[in-house]
Amino acid sequence: MSKDGGIPAEALLDLRRRLDGLAPRDPGRRVLIEGVASLFGVSRATVYRALSGQLRPMGLRRVDWGEPRTVPRAELERYCEIIAALKIRTSNKKGRRLSTARAIELLEDHGVETPEGLVQAAKGQLNKATVNRYLRLWGYDHARMTRAPAAVRFEARTSNALWQFDISTSDLKQIEQPSWIDPNRKGLPVPMLFSVVDDRSGTSFQEYRCVYGEDVESGLRFLFNAMAPKEGDETQLQGIPEAIYLDNGPIAKSGIFHTVMERLGIRVMTHDPAGSDGRRPTARSKGKVERPFRTVKEAHETLYHFHKPETEAEANAWLARFIGQYNAQPHRREPHSRIEDWVKNLPSTGIRQMCSWERFCTFAREPETRKVAGDARIRVDGAFYEVDPDLAGETVTLWWGLFDHELFVELNDKRFGPYHPSGGPIPLHRYRKPKKTQTQARADRIGDLAQKISVPRSALSGLDSSLAKVADVLPFASQPFVDPDPYGEFTYSSRLDALRGVSDLLHKPLARLTDEDLSFVNDLVDRTLDKAEIKQDITARFSPKRPAAEEESE
Repeated sequence: MSKDGGIPAEALLDLRRRLDGLAPRDPGRRVLIEGVASLFGVSRATVYRALSGQLRPMGLRRVDWGEPRTVPRAELERYCEIIAALKIRTSNKKGRRLSTARAIELLEDHGVETPEGLVQAAKGQLNKATVNRYLRLWGYDHARMTRAPAAVRFEARTSNALWQFDISTSDLKQIEQPSWIDPNRKGLPVPMLFSVVDDRSGTSFQEYRCVYGEDVESGLRFLFNAMAPKEGDETQLQGIPEAIYLDNGPIAKSGIFHTVMERLGIRVMTHDPAGSDGRRPTARSKGKVERPFRTVKEAHETLYHFHKPETEAEANAWLARFIGQYNAQPHRREPHSRIEDWVKNLPSTGIRQMCSWERFCTFAREPETRKVAGDARIRVDGAFYEVDPDLAGETVTLWWGLFDHELFVELNDKRFGPYHPSGGPIPLHRYRKPKKTQTQARADRIGDLAQKISVPRSALSGLDSSLAKVADVLPFASQPFVDPDPYGEFTYSSRLDALRGVSDLLHKPLARLTDEDLSFVNDLVDRTLDKAEIKQDITARFSPKRPAAEEESE
């Protein structure tokens, strides 16, 4: 039954349907209204009132819904801001933070110091349920306050503009015959997957390496193999990239790694740590570099249940075959394969060719200041190196690299070496005397002079006396590798330096040479400054057998 005059709702709906079928000024509408009024014993006004109330929508919420009724909105919003700030200030890495009830208690009992002054709420003014509801309603809840900003996707425009480098533990837990074992560590080395992925094309290069953890030496060896030209007819990822993107692991924190990358002209980019960019968390490689890892582990390493590689070389051969198939698969959005996209989007100048392994080893050197012992020996990693006797007792700079078996020493911008490990002290009752050095000869000469010189008697008596003054005695374009040669190992720095080197090779000054030989030396240093070439030509011309051969020809 309807509450308006006792007219049932069904009767009102039927009346509304019949009235809708008539025109607004039709006289039949009045007849229908009077009939319903007489039927239920009510007036016509009651029927009209019941019809208008039937079409009026009923409100589901109060008019002041969403607005606080006991506390002004501005005041309650200020309290919500302070409580949200307390939750953020007291939160830790495990997610523990101050509760709403405890924050209200502090706000009511002691207040909170703000830049505008002390803010304190009245006792019983705030309710936990009410505050939590308005924290969610107005967007001050902890989840929204600590939510990271939207991630930004990026992609290099050209191939080799950016490589993403990462290391992952292989599902192949152990290789039966590892290539090396460290006797100073327990257990066997663990095979790990080293991978670089071209950011533009998605082309990947991966290798297995048995290591005891992420170390710089293994990482640099892998990067050299990735950048070096590959054997075979298939096109593979190679060349020196413009930048490398990696995580903040031991490799990225190594000074030697940054030195090598700087020598190669590679920019090192790492993840921004948490807290360095506001609420943005630490970036994680979950896309381009992790996708090949997952594919290898699911599509390739699962077959190791049937056959396992016995050696690291065999595992890398199988992996190289699979990576070739992976690079031949379609690109993530282009209508061609990954390797085709890499070749197609190479820069117009071509790839930058990688240097030789010998030159790469020189880049992995790090200076270290040490003092040479009195016996002209230096101990490095348990091995003794016997240096020039002239360096005994001097504080020198050692140039010792990750891949070196030789030691170089620098003193006052002059380089000595290379030196190899020595056999240690000589046996008892044996005698060894090194050749007298220039410093020792100079010290002997000054010592003799000290015994012969004197000062005039006038220095004591005060009489004038004049002293005589004594005079002081690929299938695509490529750029050749630009070798910085920072230590001058392969070329002389200048023409004068080359002439000095020739004089050292001949063990005599160049002024003692004949005009023909001197002309040959000048032409040689004008043509090249390469140490190996100059040494070869000088040795060939000034060989000790040359005078005898000339006498026989005469």
